[in-house]
Parts: sequence; structure tokens; C-alpha cells
Amino acid sequence: MTTAAARPRIAVVGDVVTDVVAILAGPLAEGSDTRADVRFTAGGQAANTAAWLAWAGSLVTLVGAVGDDEPGRARVAELSGQGVDCAVRRHVGTPTGTVIVLVHGDDRTMVTQRGANLRLDADDVHAALSAAPDARHLHLSAYTLLDVASRAAGLAALAVARDRGLTTSVDAASAQPLRQAGAAAFLEWVRGADLLLANADEAAVLAGERDAESAARALTAVTRNAVVKQGGAGAVWADRAGLTRFAARRVPVVDPTGAGDAFAAGLLTAWVAGAEPRAALQWGGDLGAVAVSTVGARPATAGR
Repeated sequence: MTTAAARPRIAVVGDVVTDVVAILAGPLAEGSDTRADVRFTAGGQAANTAAWLAWAGSLVTLVGAVGDDEPGRARVAELSGQGVDCAVRRHVGTPTGTVIVLVHGDDRTMVTQRGANLRLDADDVHAALSAAPDARHLHLSAYTLLDVASRAAGLAALAVARDRGLTTSVDAASAQPLRQAGAAAFLEWVRGADLLLANADEAAVLAGERDAESAARALTAVTRNAVVKQGGAGAVWADRAGLTRFAARRVPVVDPTGAGDAFAAGLLTAWVAGAEPRAALQWGGDLGAVAVSTVGARPATAGR
């Protein structure tokens, strides 16, 4: 059995939100009514990844911000209950972030109010990493970089991690905010990171390549490793030595919300512990398959 002392701690920096998930009965009828199963669940890219990391057996610290309100208290309590060490500051007068998620089949559309996540700052990152001297890896949700208000915190996270000798990874977050920020600027912000994770749309924005393998290769000019996720088609990992391909197993999709976060958690659990890319991709695929089989973005059970 692996002891807690033998497990590497992973620090995760980024958003904590409440998801309002609407699983649509059919295509969205714009300007009219669409039947849906609506649920309020915990969300946020960084918080989801942290929860899945804990579920998979990693030690994890989440650095984030919530409002001093009932949703914020509930989100922190849920994460703590799932085994996440929360370095999450509460901000008076600012609401906890909320995301409306519209789900139809494999597609999802998100409407976002980032709320207190915009209050995350560099001091929060410094304090959290100082309090976690056993951390070996830092994972950053790019939403933190993509808003001007929280960008300093994201840049500080990568800089402090490098100074402390931690390996680093960045999840590219979302295609439209990447377009708005500009690919060239974003790639400069993450230059030198050990790993960049992106789905096919995000990779196309950043690399100017629609082909996943070509995009992954191009991104290794900026980060040491690049993983392009292709949903049910699997994923490809590129490093300067070559490509590793992963073919996902097909499972019924109930709700794709959080599947990419679960994939990242599985991959990081294995890779930070020393696994080769193929095994890390397999771990990512396993957790992604669990995630799409349940409603919501978090693990439905207590730990693996």
C-alpha cells in the first residue's frame, strides 16, 4: 500500500464555482423553451481537478477564492470533505462564482460569472505554497491567466513553482477566452511550463493547427510536453522525443461536464508519480470515463 508520505502533493490554482447544469431534452430552442433536467452542483476547473486528484489518491492543495456567502462556504466544505486541503480565501462583498452549463449530448455551452475568482492574487499563491513545503507539482487553470484581474496570481503561481523546483502544468481552459487574449500572449505566459493540456479547439487556437498531432508537436516549442484531448477519440501526448497516442474506450455519456478536469487529474496523478506518457494517458482516460458517466463535474463517490 502507498503511504501518504510517499504520495506527491499537487498544488492546484484557479476557480471555485457553483455549476447550474441543465441537461437539455433536445437542441436549445433559442428565444423559446427547452425542457431540461436542472441541477445545482459544485464546479470550477481547478476545484474539479483538485477533487478528482484527491479521489485518485493524490495529496492536493487548492488555492482559490470564494465569496463570504453560503455558496462559498458550501463549496469549501464539499472540497474539504473530499480530501482537498483548501487554501481558499473568502471575500466579503463579492459573490462566489457561478457557471450555467447547457448540456446536449456531447456538447456543452457555459455562461460564466467568475465572481470572487477574480479576487485571487499573488499573495494567496505565495502563502499557500509556503504552507505546503511537500508540494512537488503545481497545476494552473488558465482561467486565472485569461482575466486581467487574476492574471498576476496565475503568473506568480508559475514563477513561484519554478523557483521552488516544482514541475508545472497548465490547462488551457477554453477556446473563446484564448482567442480574446490572443494565442501569442498566452503562449508567452506559459512558456517553459512542463506540460500544457488543451482540447482540440483550444489547441487549434494556440497552434493554428486543426490536426491534433500537428498541434501537439507545435506546442512543444513552448512547453516541454503537450497533450491534446480529443474526447471520445482519445488524446495525443507530444514531447521533443515524439508522439504517444491514446485511444479512449467508449462509454455512454450522461454529462461531459468536468470530464477534461477528471482526465487532467488522472494523468497528473500518474505522471507526477513517475509514470511514462502512455500510462499517464491511460489513467486520464479512466477518470474521464468515470466523469462522463455521472451528472456533474465531481466524483460521485468517496475515493478510489
